[in-house]
Amino acid sequence: MVKTDVTGLTQLGAESAVPVSPETAVLERVPATHAGKKYVVRFTAPEFTSLCPMTGQPDFAHIVIDYVPGEWLVESKSLKLFFFSFRNHGAFHEDCTLDIAKRLVDLLDPQWLRIGAYWYPRGGIPIDVFWQTGAPLDGVWLPDQGVATYRGRG
Repeated sequence: MVKTDVTGLTQLGAESAVPVSPETAVLERVPATHAGKKYVVRFTAPEFTSLCPMTGQPDFAHIVIDYVPGEWLVESKSLKLFFFSFRNHGAFHEDCTLDIAKRLVDLLDPQWLRIGAYWYPRGGIPIDVFWQTGAPLDGVWLPDQGVATYRGRG
């Protein structure tokens, strides 16, 4: 069994403050010990929060990220802190979603990545944002993201 090289990580196993903004958040990566294999890694953030850039009121989303690693995996504590950095960040739903995806693609250069951001209603209208780097890869089991679109109470 190959042990993952964690050399150079600055947040894992250490006390880490929440970054003040997504721009200052440090996303870290570790080598993928199964590089070259086609498998899906999923991160689910059911309590993602950011702020409306116009009103400053909180926005809430359930975010699901699936990716097929290349040479790198995202270190999960750094991803969690990156998500937390949006709590005091004002941005539209579309911007938050695409900014997360672009940062991950830039960091990891994955074989494939998709993000589904299921935002709770703002002004009575839910906004869901979806993006992926391209067509899903052949031979990869890709489960449904499992998040129903918003239906209210009825």
